[in-house]
Amino acid sequence: MLKLWRWYQNCLAVHPVKTQVISSGILWGLGDIGAQAVTHSIQTKHPQLTQQKDKEFKINWKRVAITSMFGFAFVGPVGHYWYEYLDHYIRVRLQLQPKSLKFVAAKVAADGLLFGPLDLLIFFSYMGFASGRSVEQVKEDVKRDFLPALIVGGGVWPFVQVANFRFVPVRYQLLYVNFFCLLDSCFLSWIEQQGDAPWKQWFSSIGTLEKQKGQA
Repeated sequence: MLKLWRWYQNCLAVHPVKTQVISSGILWGLGDIGAQAVTHSIQTKHPQLTQQKDKEFKINWKRVAITSMFGFAFVGPVGHYWYEYLDHYIRVRLQLQPKSLKFVAAKVAADGLLFGPLDLLIFFSYMGFASGRSVEQVKEDVKRDFLPALIVGGGVWPFVQVANFRFVPVRYQLLYVNFFCLLDSCFLSWIEQQGDAPWKQWFSSIGTLEKQKGQA
């Protein structure tokens, strides 16, 4: 394990962007496999919730490849430059002391309000188009999945990022996040595979009630 870590450090020092891209793609692909396993387990235990009849777990490698490409093409390169720019901006432009309470809070707020929603929007849109859905279908999928993912993820990611921005050097922050992205990609892929699950309708009903209040 120590040799693997040293090898990763060497790769990161020589090819930082390429290393982040490859690790992100691999972890997001593994996350999708985990999501498929969780979904299959639920379908097997609760067949009344789905029309799925196959009891044998078979990995959908096309989905894995599609999800991996999101890690390769977006999370890796964009995440690498995002964490570097965010650190530079808050240290130099806002002149906040690194690792201070205000420094960490500003990073967590920016990450949660800017990068987090953008990441979700692009993920669900990309997964829809890559799966062959039409523009209207993708809009409906994003409308259905975005809010549940944002609310549930919003209760977890701030705590993850507080530790990240407080203790992890900038060059390793995406690696740290990528380990949690193994769970996050599993979670997002699982949400995307749930379709029109009853629990999602609860979030939709919140938006409907708010619209009705605004019109009253």
